[in-house]
Amino acid sequence: MKIYTKKGDTGETSLFGGQRVSKSSKRINAYGTVDELNSILGTAVAFGVSEKGNELLETIQQQLFVLGADLATPISKKVRIKRIGSDEVDFLEQHIDEMEKTLEPLKNFILPGGSKAGATLHYARTVCRRAERISVECRQEEDISKAAITYMNRLSDFLFVMARYENKQAGTEEKSWVPKKV
Repeated sequence: MKIYTKKGDTGETSLFGGQRVSKSSKRINAYGTVDELNSILGTAVAFGVSEKGNELLETIQQQLFVLGADLATPISKKVRIKRIGSDEVDFLEQHIDEMEKTLEPLKNFILPGGSKAGATLHYARTVCRRAERISVECRQEEDISKAAITYMNRLSDFLFVMARYENKQAGTEEKSWVPKKV
């Protein structure tokens, strides 16, 4: 299979189901940002996450491909694809709860950073939030599944907790945000 098809040379691409759209459409921006997020998670893995983190992120990366396909497929199209649903949201919630049990409760906002992997996960969280915002905006005009947006909302929570978890595993202390007195 060739990597290039030349079909996108005019600035359009195909959604699942065959509909041609501009590469600048909100839907393309949404799943393109999910693709960016997936690459950032690969960077976090390359920086060296814990064994548990590696397993979790591999699952998340698989789920992000499902999410991308979901976002690329209008709900109204009768195309048979797997879509993001409550099982994936439950997976995130279960692991958020497990990781939080090992962490000190938050008393202040913390500065994003820490170990290379932890800082990368904080960055991934912000990209996830951007994908969510784009998807919410897109949903106002197009048929994007509510479950996809719920998943991204929960995923950003997961990534925040995982960044804290990985920083703890790396022995990196969290730094609190200390606002200056006015």
